Amino acid sequence: MISFTYEQLSAIIAAVLWPFVRLLALTMSAPLFGDATIPSPVKIGLAALVALAISPALGAMPPVSPFSFEGLWILAQQVMIGAALGWAMQIVFAAISMAGDFAGLQMGLSFATLLTPNSDGSTAVLGMLLNIVAMLVFLATNGHLVMLGTLIESFQTLPVSVAPLSAVGWKMLAMWGGQLFSLGLMLSLPLVAALLITNLALGILNRAAPQLNIFAVGFPLTLAIGLLVVELMMPRIAPVLDRFFALGFDMMLRITAGFAP
Repeated sequence: MISFTYEQLSAIIAAVLWPFVRLLALTMSAPLFGDATIPSPVKIGLAALVALAISPALGAMPPVSPFSFEGLWILAQQVMIGAALGWAMQIVFAAISMAGDFAGLQMGLSFATLLTPNSDGSTAVLGMLLNIVAMLVFLATNGHLVMLGTLIESFQTLPVSVAPLSAVGWKMLAMWGGQLFSLGLMLSLPLVAALLITNLALGILNRAAPQLNIFAVGFPLTLAIGLLVVELMMPRIAPVLDRFFALGFDMMLRITAGFAP
């Protein structure tokens, strides 16, 4: 009959539980994995499968019982680490959606909105379109695998321990969140510039021919030019999005290093 002592059973549970919690926090908060349309059992099963696969290679865990107060403290830390890394990549996709919102507002599509289950709100159709394109590029470039690999690599940089997390990691995450607006504006700049030139031309036309109904002409013209620029952007947007994803992966590594005590 096989028997285990309490210490052995605690070590076996801890070897899988703590990596599982960090992975689960990532799958709940990261783009693609954290999508509201994916059932929670699928997210839990994926995190459990990856945790079982990597736990033998992570080395010895702290000699702390998962059922003690120190074990609960470690558990809470793993949740915070996984969620922070997932948010770091989520900011990239939020910037891409914001770029669509900026451009859609200039095109006159601010009233054309769709319900987004991820944010429990609505977003402009152009922002939803760019978000879908970004998700397809993310999958095509194996971004989901790189994101999981980055989290697994975090166990080497930031192993499971009782030591509290450094505040540097949270500061870096907050500073990365501040880049959301600049990234979104950078991506929407071609559309915004083209529509700005169009509006300036319409303003000059209105001064030259006051009898012309500029509102009847301006709305379909800005919409047509905006859609034309979007069509021209689509074949060239993949390298830009790939660069954004690389920034997100680099920030995940930097945040992990910042959490190290």
